Amino acid sequence: MTEIEKLPLTSFDIKAHQLERLKEIFPEAFTEGSKVDWDKLRLTLGEAVDTGKERFGMNWPGKSECFKTIQQPSIATLVPAREESVDFDTTQNIFIEGDNLEVLKLLQKSYLGKVKMIYIDPPYNTGNDFIYPDNYSENLDTYLAYTGQVDEDGKKFSTNTETDGRFHSKWMNMIYPRLFLAKNLLKEDGIIFISIGERELSNLEKVCNEIFGEENQISTIARVAKTASNKGNFFAPSIDFLLCFCKNKLALPQFQDAVDASLYKKIEVEGDRKGDYFRDDIALYQSALDPLRGCINQRYYIECPDGTFVLPPGKAFPKNLLDGSKTPPVTFNDKVWRWSDETYRKNKHLLVFKETKTSPLIDQNGNQAKYNIYTKSYLKDREENGGTLPRNYFDQFINRKGADLIKKFDISFEYSKPIELIQYLIKITNLDSNDLILDFFAGSGSTAHAIIDWNINNSSHLRHISIQLPEKLENSTFATISDLAIERIRRVIHKIKLDSDEKNSLFSEGQAPQDLGFKVFKLQKSSFNIWDAGVEKTPEAIQQQLFSHVDHISPEAEQEAILYELLLKSGFEVSTVIEQLTIEGKKVFSIAEGELLICLEKQLTHEVIKAIAERKPTRVICLDEGFQDNDQLKTNAVQMMKSKGVVNFRTV
Repeated sequence: MTEIEKLPLTSFDIKAHQLERLKEIFPEAFTEGSKVDWDKLRLTLGEAVDTGKERFGMNWPGKSECFKTIQQPSIATLVPAREESVDFDTTQNIFIEGDNLEVLKLLQKSYLGKVKMIYIDPPYNTGNDFIYPDNYSENLDTYLAYTGQVDEDGKKFSTNTETDGRFHSKWMNMIYPRLFLAKNLLKEDGIIFISIGERELSNLEKVCNEIFGEENQISTIARVAKTASNKGNFFAPSIDFLLCFCKNKLALPQFQDAVDASLYKKIEVEGDRKGDYFRDDIALYQSALDPLRGCINQRYYIECPDGTFVLPPGKAFPKNLLDGSKTPPVTFNDKVWRWSDETYRKNKHLLVFKETKTSPLIDQNGNQAKYNIYTKSYLKDREENGGTLPRNYFDQFINRKGADLIKKFDISFEYSKPIELIQYLIKITNLDSNDLILDFFAGSGSTAHAIIDWNINNSSHLRHISIQLPEKLENSTFATISDLAIERIRRVIHKIKLDSDEKNSLFSEGQAPQDLGFKVFKLQKSSFNIWDAGVEKTPEAIQQQLFSHVDHISPEAEQEAILYELLLKSGFEVSTVIEQLTIEGKKVFSIAEGELLICLEKQLTHEVIKAIAERKPTRVICLDEGFQDNDQLKTNAVQMMKSKGVVNFRTV
């Protein structure tokens, strides 16, 4: 009998994926059976291999376990919660209640390389944040115990206190595998922003350097979080930070911020630029020691209106530069112009000379110059050239804005990030209208709220995925923070719809309709009884597992839950549109306009299999149980699928 291939019910195999990537680059370093020949790999890399016992890097207790955690596939699934969703069948937006480590594993196959921006606000490790204890592994059973879905068996969950001997290690063991998995989801030009406090800033930066590569660090941004605080010991803590990394800096477009027109107060009244605004800029020089700016072709003479020639301050006075030489000596303490010689020659018309008795510049004789030099910057030019670079210091997004906003929706929560912060990150990174944004520490749902609001105000169609652990809340009308976030998103959508009904302005004329919905999923055990290879090797344990596999599908599993598990583990997004068909009296689900057909009927017939094959889908999945142990029907099914060009026919 021809066997039908089984659909794997585990999540994306990270280890296999990493080996495939390595094999693409170094096929010569692999032996039979896809094993790595380390000696050949070392020969290939030559002197680039560090064989020393001492090397630069970061290590901590539990780091090796992080990689085991990353490589352990998930056997969980995401179960739809229609009653908590809005426009479930049509929306592209997702909210997932569950442990983000398990969920990130489940999303690997479906969302690999599809996320443009990640924003997360993980625990700052203040001593009060929830962190998984490290005396047992993080997995689905751990999550189910925490949420009370299985017997806790004596396991207790608590905060990570400073008195713990592994205070920082616990936090790093939590964040490392999540960031590792998150990187896989980013597009080649994708970017991640991570809010963090001072306590773990340095550790987080080192972790990100290792995962993303130091060459892909964009910036460390300081943000004013509080404006009136008298807590603390020696200083009142007022700021936190945003670490910004990308997948590949070479593929990342330039960030752009809008030009502040209020700075352009002067008006040019002569020449072709009459009516354009300009401003006085900083003096036109900086340190020769600045590795990003200083170079030898930035030290040259500029002629002033009175015929004198001036240089930035310094000890070197290369008079030969008056003859046009471009190779001046630059000493240790010399300053250089901000522009290269070539840029200066193109932009002489943008210089402003001001007579002053305190000029820092030096003339060709080594005396103090009579002029200081500034630059003109035209508003129109700046706007046409894409604006200006954003600053790495934010003082307009304080936390109080977030707390005040959420109160308008009759929700009390003190730790909500301001949506203006997330919207500013969207603005400066120039996201495309349909890009996908992920937040796997969703908290109160600020990121989802920010994107919904941004889409309405900018006629955009950004999509969002939020993931949040159902942490229990004290003194709240909501049992968990995920309950709070779901209700917040629902109320935001409801208010927008009410406001638009009053103004009759929800959909702009000629624009695609806004997606004011979100699908809610919850992390659960698989709908299938998956063989546990780690079961205790005793006759009793093995016998019990064998008995549990008599019925392959869990009796509690609903058909829709099975459908979404197969969808996810087949590599389709959970927001994929699903069409329900009736073929030869049987229910069949059509995914991606018929690319995949799934039949979950428990009594398959020759007629329905033939009709499915004749639709010529790329892939077909049926329940193994549906063949009712009819080997001839199975064999015929394989042949019919092959004859119609079905590339992938599997059962579960």
